[in-house]
Amino acid sequence: MQRLFTMFPTGLPGLALLLLRGSVAIAFVVASFRQEPPGWLQATAIILAIGLLAGYLTPIVAVAAVFVHAFVWFGLGLDATTWAVVASLDAVALALVGPGAYSIDAYLFGRRVVVLPPP
Repeated sequence: MQRLFTMFPTGLPGLALLLLRGSVAIAFVVASFRQEPPGWLQATAIILAIGLLAGYLTPIVAVAAVFVHAFVWFGLGLDATTWAVVASLDAVALALVGPGAYSIDAYLFGRRVVVLPPP
């Protein structure tokens, strides 16, 4: 997972990535519940939104969210395509940039200081 990101930014950039993860998750859940979708689609939307909010396997979950989002908009025939495109572009940006320091990914895969014992 470390190969996907060059760093896990802290401070304001990390906070911005946290907000981006939240906005993508909210947009994804709202889009998935606009009409009466099947139960499996609702469960998938909730699981992916929780993964995005927590920042767990962010690039994989964000790409999965884009595909499910496309299925919701094109498969169910919803009409607000501008909103769908913006939400999908946000998810793609999140998949490319990474989760930031305030995520489970940073805890699991972030850089660590390795202290070697003296010989």
